[in-house]
Amino acid sequence: MPRPPSIFCGLPDKDNDYAHAFAVILPIPFDKTSTWLKGADKGPAAIIEASPYLEFYDIETGSEVLQRGIFTARPIRAASSPDLIRKTDSAVSKYLKDNKLVVTLGGEHSVSIGVIKSYARHYKDLSILHLDAHADSRESYEGSPYNHACVIARARESVRNIVSVGIRSMDVSELPGIDRKRMFFAHRIYNSDTWIDNIVRLLTGSVYITIDLDVFDPGIMPSTGTPEPGGLSWYQVMKLLSAVARAKRIVGFDVVELCPSRSRAPDFLAAKLIYTLLSYIDAYTTRKNRRAK
Repeated sequence: MPRPPSIFCGLPDKDNDYAHAFAVILPIPFDKTSTWLKGADKGPAAIIEASPYLEFYDIETGSEVLQRGIFTARPIRAASSPDLIRKTDSAVSKYLKDNKLVVTLGGEHSVSIGVIKSYARHYKDLSILHLDAHADSRESYEGSPYNHACVIARARESVRNIVSVGIRSMDVSELPGIDRKRMFFAHRIYNSDTWIDNIVRLLTGSVYITIDLDVFDPGIMPSTGTPEPGGLSWYQVMKLLSAVARAKRIVGFDVVELCPSRSRAPDFLAAKLIYTLLSYIDAYTTRKNRRAK
């Protein structure tokens, strides 16, 4: 039977070893700025609870990334957005100095702000791949520049190259700040054969990926705070992530905005997404770097 779900993949304490892990799972159960359905603060625990039920052998890569070491950190909790950004930036900076790949579990999308600040300082050639239903580019929303609707506006303060994918909802106020060459709207890519290659070409050598789960169609991912029809399929997203892992160096990622409901299938989807992307990174990015040394 799986271990108690306090650690990603249900690892026993003796195997939850920070020193030898290549990746750190960082839960951030924060939900202060969500604007419709609440409950994203319960997302990290739901993902971790589902994760022991994964099959740990990845068929596509022929690997078992769990053997490379995945450490689950203590959750970061904060009373306000500025407090969260300070705490997250500090924690992630330490992990990066220790050469760890950080996987942040949200929480609403504003949890990415402090993570991205730290990554932008650490990797000078950083680009961001942003998967989302929403542009999230408002300068301020509901009186706060740190609202979950502002995360990409804040990311632009640290990173110039941001490629957004799956967008199908935005406010007119966001139009002036949008780079249409780096905005891949869902209605334009759903029947395109070239969109993945075009995205990969736009990214720099080091890539941080921020994944709002509402990028998926609500038919397979209904458990989000702001679901939007017309989203991407599982295989569209995974084909994109695999292509990026093959061509670039993925240095970290986050998965945010799971708002758990009665159905546990979305929780498992999020856990599978994380594990599969870690498998891609190990199989394509990490091994490629080891061969280059």
